[in-house]
Amino acid sequence: MSFSKSDINLDVKKETDRIVEKLKDDVFHKLKKRGAVVGISGGIDSSVTLGLCVEAFGPKRVVGIMMPEHDSNPDSQTLATDLANQFGVEHIVENMSDSLSGFRCYERRDEAIKRVFPEYTSDYKAKITLSTDILDKDTLNLFHLNIISPSGEEKIERIPINEYLQIVAASNFKQRSRMCMLYFHAESRNFAVVGTGNKNEHEQGFFVKYGDGGADVKPIAHLFKTQVFQLAEYLNMPDDIQNRVPTTDTYSAEQTQEEFFFRLPFEILDTIWFGWEKDVAAAEIADALDLKPDQVENVIHDIKRKIAATEYLRMNPL
Repeated sequence: MSFSKSDINLDVKKETDRIVEKLKDDVFHKLKKRGAVVGISGGIDSSVTLGLCVEAFGPKRVVGIMMPEHDSNPDSQTLATDLANQFGVEHIVENMSDSLSGFRCYERRDEAIKRVFPEYTSDYKAKITLSTDILDKDTLNLFHLNIISPSGEEKIERIPINEYLQIVAASNFKQRSRMCMLYFHAESRNFAVVGTGNKNEHEQGFFVKYGDGGADVKPIAHLFKTQVFQLAEYLNMPDDIQNRVPTTDTYSAEQTQEEFFFRLPFEILDTIWFGWEKDVAAAEIADALDLKPDQVENVIHDIKRKIAATEYLRMNPL
């Protein structure tokens, strides 16, 4: 039987029921907790996670925490509020800007940006991107810095390693501060922190250690992004959330997860990754996607590199 793009499709009811039962066992019996705290951002992953928790524990035992900050897209809070109202869960807004200013998050980040673009000021927007030509070039992950002036003029340069490391390290205060806030609300209720990372993020290292990677249980860490979308439809997520382009919501300029890290659409990435894990030949995967075998090999090499390079993120302390 030949490989098909539809092979990645789930029996969504069966998978939802399995996750819900495991959540009950993990939270109530193994962790001895009374409910769940979920950080919600209006994105597909946190929304599905919240929906699964409501299925498992009921709305009275689930709390959604929104944690906007200076660079956040206002749509995130609006969509997260609509989601919480739909599922009937308590929801709390914790603005993280003052905490991040206390850590000098913005100051440290901007200091590094100015070393690349001296004209950069707080009126500019900025983001980090990767080239999205991975299908045609088996290249290493080389990051670029983009700045956008108040008038809309955009500039882009390769980031020197020291500046890249400082920008990322400063920006990671955002995820680590949010993790602390989630544990405050969880511990004050004897609830568990339920993580929202999917397989793409967990396995390729698209998370911050002890930040958004910090949780008591991770119910969707085995699901590809496209499979999370399948569960979203089954769980009747709001259309605006299902149709929203996945973003990082970390940098001041709007930035998709594809341009920052994954380098190609999830429909292609997930199908290639799924086929590779099932030992399907590259030529057969390519045929299913109307690609060339060497394009599929390029993507597989990129996945392998990212998994190997980020192994330390998934390790327990030595």
